[in-house]
Amino acid sequence: MAAMLEVNDLNVFYGSIHAIKGISFEVNEGEIVTLIGANGAGKSTTLNTVGGLLKAKSGSVKFCGKDLTTTPAHKILREGMALCPEGRRIFQQLTVKENLEMGAYTRNNAEALETIEKVFEQFPRLKERQKQIAGTLSGGEQQMLAMGRALMSKPRLMMLDEPSMGLAPILVEQIFDIISALNKDGTTILLVEQNAQMALSIADRAYVLETGRIVNSGTGEELLHDDSVRKAYLGD
Repeated sequence: MAAMLEVNDLNVFYGSIHAIKGISFEVNEGEIVTLIGANGAGKSTTLNTVGGLLKAKSGSVKFCGKDLTTTPAHKILREGMALCPEGRRIFQQLTVKENLEMGAYTRNNAEALETIEKVFEQFPRLKERQKQIAGTLSGGEQQMLAMGRALMSKPRLMMLDEPSMGLAPILVEQIFDIISALNKDGTTILLVEQNAQMALSIADRAYVLETGRIVNSGTGEELLHDDSVRKAYLGD
């Protein structure tokens, strides 16, 4: 079976800085795949390139067999791939419901209404606060809103960039429970996360990035027990 997402020999530059150095990885339908690594390893750059926000110097990105390497971000969304960005990036002055509606701009009204009800089922807190101004939500609620907004396009593949950033430990567990539930509900997940312990504990497979290169890969379970990974990222 062909992979849902195939990234092959990807190279990305910021000016003269070679940020991503020939990485290749894949995500199969139904999986949770995580990219772990230190700050500056290239995790977010990889997601932003796959999502069409950054342009690759060379290499390819294929989604469901279709080459999307030079496709702009809004068209990639239409293909069924959504990015939940680092730092939430919600529309602070809009209500919760208006934020969700912004996520459905590729869908017709009937589809959007159906999906917003599904999102409210998955995130009851958002339903309670649907008329609240998004900027007044707590950090955890804002993360739920960012994830809900990404789900409004009904993606086949959802990319999450540092969803636990800045959250209290109890909320981190809640967010990871939600990610697992979304996956069980049929959404394939590509996760970038600095909390390697949590990411590896829910991932089917994982890749370790160091200074723009993939230096290790395996199942989540394998990397949780890999000595070099434990030493570098799990505090052992």
